[in-house]
Formats: sequence, C-alpha cells, structure tokens
Amino acid sequence: MAVLTHADAVAFSDCVAGGGVAVFPADTVYGLAAAPGNSAAIARIYALKGRAPEKPAATMWFDRDRALAALPPLGPRTRRACERLLPGGVTLLLPDPADPAVALGVRVPRLEGALAALATVPHPVVQSSANAAGGADPRTLDEVPQAIRAGADLVLDAGPLPGAPSTVIDLRRYERSGAWEIVRQGAVPRSVVASALG
Repeated sequence: MAVLTHADAVAFSDCVAGGGVAVFPADTVYGLAAAPGNSAAIARIYALKGRAPEKPAATMWFDRDRALAALPPLGPRTRRACERLLPGGVTLLLPDPADPAVALGVRVPRLEGALAALATVPHPVVQSSANAAGGADPRTLDEVPQAIRAGADLVLDAGPLPGAPSTVIDLRRYERSGAWEIVRQGAVPRSVVASALG
C-alpha cells in the first residue's frame, strides 16, 4: 500500500490553489479535484470526464469542522445529522438558503491510514470521481483512464481503495420534517444512514 506523505498533501493543496487539476484518493474511489472558485479548472474536470456541464459536482472538505464553519447556517437538526454522518463515505445534499431549488453537495472523507496526510489540506475542492462519465468508479490508479491521468497536473497514488462511490443523501427537507432520501446507494449502507438519522 502506498502511504501519502505530508509532502503529497502540500503538493495537492498547491496544485489546486494554483489553478490545477489533481487526481487523488478519497475514502471511497479515486477522484478529480479543482478549486471551487476556478471555473477554468472545473471545466477541465468536466472535459476530462466527458461529463455534461449541467451536472453538479460536490464540494469536499478535508476537515468536518472547517466544512460546518464554511457552510451557510444550518438548522440544529440538520447540523446534528452532518455531525453524525461526517466524516465518512457520504455526500450530503443540503438546502441552499439563497435558492431552495438548489442543493449544496457536501463531502468530508474519512482520512485514515494511507490517506491521513490529506487531513491537513486547509481548503475545500470541487471533486468528482476520476472516471469517464458513465464509466466504472476507479478503485486503483490503474483504473483511472490514461487520458484523465495524462490530463491532470498532479496524480497521487494511495494504492487500492474500497471502490464504492459515496452514498448520496438528500437532507433538504430534514430540518422541517425529518424526511431524508438516498439518491445514490454507495459506500454507506442504508441501515447505517437510518441509524444516524433516526
């Protein structure tokens, strides 16, 4: 197993902050990352994947407290749900106070073992799995298409990953009614989500 180092984490942070695109390991599958405010870098991610530009991508933080501090104010029930589910192999769809029709996709991976160094990355990234649109989620770096690896500015290898994408959970109605919905079943089973959310 390849173990990421502090130097890897710094290189990743510098790449993204400098407008680059990185292939990196998360707690589920290999992903592509770019700075949230850099439309050109985000467009490169979509082009590398062949992904339709209207499809949203989630924002990933590498520390839960930073994520909760950066998000718009959450109601107490929704905040508790985030604290129970994050970090972990989930993507949470949260309400956007500026536009109720829009969902904020939030991801905080569980960074342990070979991935622990990434917990020092101080800023969020826009991320998507490092596969061609509609293709298999990459469990190893070799499963990331060569064109994507060649088109990225940085490629980090942490060996084999679990291989299931994050479970996507819609919490936009959770504050008001306690209702939630799994939009995509993935790394975290429904029973675990139900136990966390009641």
